[in-house]
Amino acid sequence: MEKVRMVDVTLRDGHQSLWAERMTTGMMLPVMKDLDDAGFEALEVLSPSFLVKCVRELKEDPFQRIRLLKGLAKKTELRANVGGLNVFGTDQPVMLDLFWRIMKSCGIDEVRISDSWNNPKVWKIRAQAASKHGVKPIINITYSISPNHTTDYYVKCTQEAAKLKPFRLCLKDPGGLLTPERVRELVPLMMSKAKGLEIELHTHCSTGLGPLCVLEAVKHGIRIVNTAIPPLADDASLPSIFNVTSNLRHLGFAVDIDLTRLKPVEAHFTRIAMHEKLPIGRPVEYDYSQYIHQVPGGMISNLRNQLKEVGAEDKLPQALEEAVQVRADFGYPIMVTPLSQFVGSQAAVNVMTGKRYEQVTDQSIRFALGQFGGNVEVDMNPVVREKILSSVRAKELSKERFLVRNEDELRADLNAKGLSDEDFLFRYLMRREDIDRMRALNGTFKRYDGAALTLKDVLTHLSKAAKGNSVHISKPGFNITLR
Repeated sequence: MEKVRMVDVTLRDGHQSLWAERMTTGMMLPVMKDLDDAGFEALEVLSPSFLVKCVRELKEDPFQRIRLLKGLAKKTELRANVGGLNVFGTDQPVMLDLFWRIMKSCGIDEVRISDSWNNPKVWKIRAQAASKHGVKPIINITYSISPNHTTDYYVKCTQEAAKLKPFRLCLKDPGGLLTPERVRELVPLMMSKAKGLEIELHTHCSTGLGPLCVLEAVKHGIRIVNTAIPPLADDASLPSIFNVTSNLRHLGFAVDIDLTRLKPVEAHFTRIAMHEKLPIGRPVEYDYSQYIHQVPGGMISNLRNQLKEVGAEDKLPQALEEAVQVRADFGYPIMVTPLSQFVGSQAAVNVMTGKRYEQVTDQSIRFALGQFGGNVEVDMNPVVREKILSSVRAKELSKERFLVRNEDELRADLNAKGLSDEDFLFRYLMRREDIDRMRALNGTFKRYDGAALTLKDVLTHLSKAAKGNSVHISKPGFNITLR
């Protein structure tokens, strides 16, 4: 039997998709031995957004987190995922180099790297920066749907990515937009142009088709797939490892994953979800509207909150419809962070003001100026671009210039001459008071040991979730009914 390998993303994309990155170090550590022993190809544990989230909101040291995870991962490599336009917004080259030096020293072995425009020049810069410090680069070819994102486009992307000779390629579908039919068409063509490089699949379940797309991809040659462990699978997250493994084995493929090691992990995170009132991922119904507006699940919740703040939550359907027009006006950027946020925010502004581009966000102006990549002079609607750039604010932003600084200059600017590399990077990224609050805890955090679900946990959860007036639980030798 042919073997299919698995990458687990529970500790990264699972809680990024469903828990807004609120998983703490103390939640992760108790399950690391089980994850390490389960037989995964890699464990994805970090994206750059975690750095600020950890320090500012969780008051944890993200570098300490990685070192602790690495100390428990004796068999399995740890992976980061770096998406968006660059690592931190506007990168200073010296800080990009410092980032990868720290990542490797903490224990990151490989990284999936993205560019919001699938730009080979950006891929090259990031791949070289990671490789320089011994981190193996995997190039994400990000999937989207538009008049620009044709089959020929993805064939060409694969050819360009393969020329860079990365560790591996990845067909990345953050919006869950792939269909089995599209997988059947794209995967064989991409594999034929990959020059022998392996291609893995990373697809979400936002439209309900993620598990089917995984099976179709394996049927057509993919041998590495990304999955998550319930309750951090399905919904806006990735397919469940239990569902995918079962189906692949029934199709005749070998999957060397020890599912008995993962049942305690599922129980551990389910209990945490119940206690902390965090979402539990469930399979979703097929939703064709996702293919029209392509706004990712996390961005939809942000849009809803943005509208709610001004008393216009009922206008969410109009904002999603407007996002379709804004994306077309912007030249069909891929709806992935941060470009999806720019499109969604401008759509919300258009709906709230009742006039298209009467008011524009700074991000829309910077986008039209070309500061976020893309060939905006050619691809953007020229009338819209001219209207955005005619404002007084646009003229102010157009005068800004990015100046490359060396490390000594940056340390002097940030009053960071005596700081360690890690604290220097923190100060470059965030406010000093947030760093001080995190450091004041001296690396302490709450542990979440004892993952087994108790009967009280189950009854408490069911009594809140049940729509009827009774709860019945049974297993061999045990029955209980509450009314």
